[in-house]
Amino acid sequence: MKIPQKRIHKFLRHGKKFPHVWCPGCSNGIVLGAIIRAVDELGYEKDDMAMVSGIGCSSRMPVYVDFNTLHTLHGRAIPFATGIKMVKPRMNVCVVTGDGDSSAIGGNHLIHAARRNIDLTVIVINNNIYGMTGGQYSPTTPTGAIATTTRYGNLDPVFDICKLAEGAGATFVARTTAYHAVEAQSIIKQAFEHKGFSIVEVVSACPVIYGRLNKQGSPSDMMRDMKKRGIPVAAYNKLPEEEKADKYPRGILVNIKKPEYTQRYAELIQSLQPEKGDE
Repeated sequence: MKIPQKRIHKFLRHGKKFPHVWCPGCSNGIVLGAIIRAVDELGYEKDDMAMVSGIGCSSRMPVYVDFNTLHTLHGRAIPFATGIKMVKPRMNVCVVTGDGDSSAIGGNHLIHAARRNIDLTVIVINNNIYGMTGGQYSPTTPTGAIATTTRYGNLDPVFDICKLAEGAGATFVARTTAYHAVEAQSIIKQAFEHKGFSIVEVVSACPVIYGRLNKQGSPSDMMRDMKKRGIPVAAYNKLPEEEKADKYPRGILVNIKKPEYTQRYAELIQSLQPEKGDE
């Protein structure tokens, strides 16, 4: 009897790129597991998957998966992914990015991909800091939090990535956390199935830099904080305003149907073809 191949051997470059570079307690491995389980459940073939990233801790992920992969420039993952999707519209294209990579240097690309409604799945692993490049503050670093570039507390207001994407026109917007790993898998699966621009923010832990600088305790403590602060969207909407201050909604925030960009592009090309006899 043939023994079924384990997911970790089917979808990861096990003999080549491990051990990984992520720190102990980092949430990136949890998100990676959620992605490959979602891909396996959907029955996607490896050759039909493309994973694209920019620069950052989470952006190392394409190094470890056995898909078609691109590890690209800082903030430029979405334009590379857009190029793949335009040339191969049937390919399932996933962007894995961090909060800084996607909403700072890559913010312009994020909003315009959402505006176009191109069929990409963007997974933003939000650990509230630039982890790989030295612990600088990012657009999602909480106001008052410590980073290596905000030693006396961050003065900036926080970017809400989900609201930004929704305002730009994204047709599938969701938020979950690394603590809610089963939920993350389900949401990522639904994001892949959605025809149009999908974005999933996964609230994550960086215990070695963000957690240490802000006295967040152990990785387990940071996970418990996600459990406490991430509230299902229906329950969150019922909370009094004063109770929402230190919490955030999780679940599917937007799920609507609109014409998808590559399909509209193909229709435009078809409409410009000469009629028979007009050649």
